[in-house]
Amino acid sequence: MAKLTTSRLKDSGPRPRRQASRPKAHGRFPKAVTAAVRTALDKKAEDVVVLDLRKAQGFTDYFVICTGGNSRQITAIADSVRDTLKRDLDERPTLMEGIDRSEWILLDYFNFVVHVFSRDCRAFYGLERLWGNAERIEVEGL
Repeated sequence: MAKLTTSRLKDSGPRPRRQASRPKAHGRFPKAVTAAVRTALDKKAEDVVVLDLRKAQGFTDYFVICTGGNSRQITAIADSVRDTLKRDLDERPTLMEGIDRSEWILLDYFNFVVHVFSRDCRAFYGLERLWGNAERIEVEGL
């Protein structure tokens, strides 16, 4: 292996700068996951995170996890995700849980699961901690 010297580095000119950017999330996920994230963000969901469970031996490929500020917002986020995926992609959840309580609404689409939490419920159950071996992708906007 050749050893670089300081003089060679100076002679080669300035190095091109690498951009320290995260990979674009929308190119990494299936359309339905991207649509769920965008819809949650449109409804002002907070702390939107996608957990990639494919390498973590999970029962699904992705978790979309987000927080609503109150029970109305939690219901609105879940309803909007369900309606958007049905209308745009003809996707319907195989299971819906928590609709009546609006503290943790779960929409199971088989290949991915959408979790809409209240702040307290999200902190209590700690899905991100429970699935700590999964790749965590924080989503600010797609």
